[in-house]
This record gives sequence, C-alpha cells and structure tokens, in this order.
Amino acid sequence: MSDATPTPEQPAGEQAPDFAAMTRDIAEVPAVEVIVTVAVNLMSAAAVKLGLTEDGDEHKDLDEARKLVHALAGLLDAGVTEISSFHAAPLRDGLKSLQLAFREASIVPDEPGQGPGEKYTGPVYG
Repeated sequence: MSDATPTPEQPAGEQAPDFAAMTRDIAEVPAVEVIVTVAVNLMSAAAVKLGLTEDGDEHKDLDEARKLVHALAGLLDAGVTEISSFHAAPLRDGLKSLQLAFREASIVPDEPGQGPGEKYTGPVYG
C-alpha cells in the first residue's frame, strides 16, 4: 500500500499532511511572528462577531465577541513584554478600537472597567 492510497478518513485525491515538514516550518517562525499572527486572527474574528464587516449583523454575536476581545487583551497583556513596541502599539490600538466598538454595540453597556479585556487594559471610555 502506498502513501497516496486513500484511507476511509481521507477522501481520494488528498494526500496525508506531511507533519515532519510542518514541524520544520513552524520551527523557523520567530515567536514574535506567532504572537502577532494569533493576535491578528483574534482581532479579525472579534471584528466579524462585532458586526464590523460588510455582512454586518449577519454574523454579529456579542457573547462570542466578548470572549475574543478578552482573549486578545490577555494575550497582549502577557506578550507585550516579549514583542517590540513596533508590534505592540498597533495591536493595542486595535484592541482599544474593538473594546470601543463592543461598548457601542451593547444595548446595555458594561460599567467602565467591566468590559471585555478591561481587566487587563483598564477602563475604556467612549
């Protein structure tokens, strides 16, 4: 049996992923790049859940947005000392914009200091 033979879990035409190559690839990526990439992914997902995309309200879900913004704030709080201010400053600005967007989108806004991620950033005022 060759490596290209499909298994029941693997549709015909797809090859099994080369985990050794993936491991080598990720080993070459600097930690700063991984942290920034994860932060940007969290920001993008939060923006979608806040309804800030072209589709707007179609994907809006403030409960999910709260979780994503809070996770982003925690990541930045923990990682900001590990990345340069060149990388940290725009991420902090993006986080604050998301926190303000969350406050504006909420029917009953959280008290200052109680919004998503404000445990890490301090109160965000509109």
